[in-house]
Amino acid sequence: MKIMAVDFGDARTGLAVCDRTEFLASPVGVLHEKDFDQCVKKVSYAVEEYGVGEVVVGYPRNMNGTAGERAQKCELFAQKLGELVEVPVRLWDERSTTVSATNYLNETNTRGKKRKEVIDAVAATIILESYLAYRKNQKEGEA
Repeated sequence: MKIMAVDFGDARTGLAVCDRTEFLASPVGVLHEKDFDQCVKKVSYAVEEYGVGEVVVGYPRNMNGTAGERAQKCELFAQKLGELVEVPVRLWDERSTTVSATNYLNETNTRGKKRKEVIDAVAATIILESYLAYRKNQKEGEA
């Protein structure tokens, strides 16, 4: 099943999608949208365009596990998206994904404007890779 990950942000929202085998997660782009409702709509269009069967929205909990203001915004985003699409929308813990994305971009020497353009899509890819690893481990545990 194709799954989409969303790294929701106030100005930029990163998207990533995996292949049907749930093996390869790839960044598919960044939405530049500051209007909350418009962003939800644009993501719902992407869900349809890519033909995904599930969406995971990054859920930035605080390191102590509590849900701060940013996490609450992501909860609302996931709820609103769930009202517009006919596939399951789940929240997925994304603690430290932006740090991981930054480290990856440092390794690849991606700097300046290019970095700003791709960091959210890279973060969405990391969220998706984490979720896919979880799903794979769940399936292996059932066998």
